[in-house]
Amino acid sequence: MTNELNKLFTKIAQEHLNFETLEERKCGLDFKEVAVWTVKSALEAAYEAGRASAKRKGE
Repeated sequence: MTNELNKLFTKIAQEHLNFETLEERKCGLDFKEVAVWTVKSALEAAYEAGRASAKRKGE
């Protein structure tokens, strides 16, 4: 996975899921309860980012 993609995933996780990082810490901090609507919001953000990327590549 590219560094740019990692940054995008981290940004989405921080903004929508309130995760500090997506880095594996091998402790209880790797686990978090999240509401279904926040997961949906994060998935929508990822989908929209993919659409925008495809549109830029198609121009």
